[in-house]
Amino acid sequence: MVAKIKSGKSLIGALNYNERKVSRGTAKLIGAVRYSKDMDQLNFHDKLFRLTDLAARNERTKTNTVHISLNFANGENLPDEKLQAITADYMKGIGFESQPYLIYRHDDAGHPHIHIVSTNIRADGNRISLHYLGQNESEKTRKAIEVQYGLVKAEEQQTQKPDLKAMIDAADYGKAETKRSITNILSYVTRSYKYTTIGELNAVLQRYNIQADRGAKSSRMYSRDGLLYWATDKQGNKTGVPLKASTIYGKPTLKNLEAKFKLNEHLRKPYKSDLIEALNAVIATPHTKRSFQEALWEKDIEVVLRQNDNGRIYGVTFIDQKNKAVFNGSDLGKAYSANQLASSFLPEPKISPKVQQNEFEPQQDIHNGNDELLDTLFATEQQDMAALNKFKKKKRKGQKL
Repeated sequence: MVAKIKSGKSLIGALNYNERKVSRGTAKLIGAVRYSKDMDQLNFHDKLFRLTDLAARNERTKTNTVHISLNFANGENLPDEKLQAITADYMKGIGFESQPYLIYRHDDAGHPHIHIVSTNIRADGNRISLHYLGQNESEKTRKAIEVQYGLVKAEEQQTQKPDLKAMIDAADYGKAETKRSITNILSYVTRSYKYTTIGELNAVLQRYNIQADRGAKSSRMYSRDGLLYWATDKQGNKTGVPLKASTIYGKPTLKNLEAKFKLNEHLRKPYKSDLIEALNAVIATPHTKRSFQEALWEKDIEVVLRQNDNGRIYGVTFIDQKNKAVFNGSDLGKAYSANQLASSFLPEPKISPKVQQNEFEPQQDIHNGNDELLDTLFATEQQDMAALNKFKKKKRKGQKL
């Protein structure tokens, strides 16, 4: 279990954050402790006033909001009753057992987690010190709860690899779980892979049955830099109702993606030469389209071929799954462009089944972590940022800036 404590000055802001999730169907109120009404009888004012009434008893203390998240490992699908008991033990351990608090279960991330909203102002007007609360009382309590309830330890969660593809395949479009699955996958893919265009991003997303869509070039959405995300079927056809990028946690909008495009141009450079070397080794031997894809899968490289209705190949993207680097064939050189490769492929034997683009699965688990919400699950991105900073320092030194 990973516990995170955030303090602030806006009780209404913390409450609004969770209530908006409830209205969108991605969160649920599962507990209202030390409230005078039953949980299902509380309106927004009731929830807020109970906390602001206490906060008003100490006007000198401006930091009066406590917003806690308890994050559990993938696979720990705990019932509400158990989450309530864990929360009660946790709040007691950090000295908040006499405080009113609200418990929200969130379903918009790759891991089960809850949010707790409370105040550190007591009924007598005295405040509960938040100094070193997370480092001391919270850590001790967290470790004790992990043992008591048999939970996966925080240290082990950092290396856990969630099966995100299984999550989206299991979701039915139109339910809250579908938006949760799409959010999970977008969080993982947009943070982990090094892509520089929407097309390259879609090359990765297609294996998760998701497509980013800017609309037709003549459309109003395209002219306004809008972006939608669709769920797709196994044939790649759009299905259900699309989600606006701005409504998805982490906001993978076109504007935000374009900022990543520029960053990824630098981040993927170190892997270009190794990818070309691997391609040259395969291209040296004549291949059919199918055997070409198979040979590269053995090197953890996915080949995404784009074909028209007549089967003509007009585009190719290479995904280095080991390093999460994505390149269009033309970016690597003329020899790796779609036209050049298509002209070199041998005819497929008549007895061979038609190759499907999603037919080949990688030989290693490519799901390296999620949640836009847990920094520890995105160590890869942090390493990439460190590598880029080092690259920039060397460049400035070379230019004697």
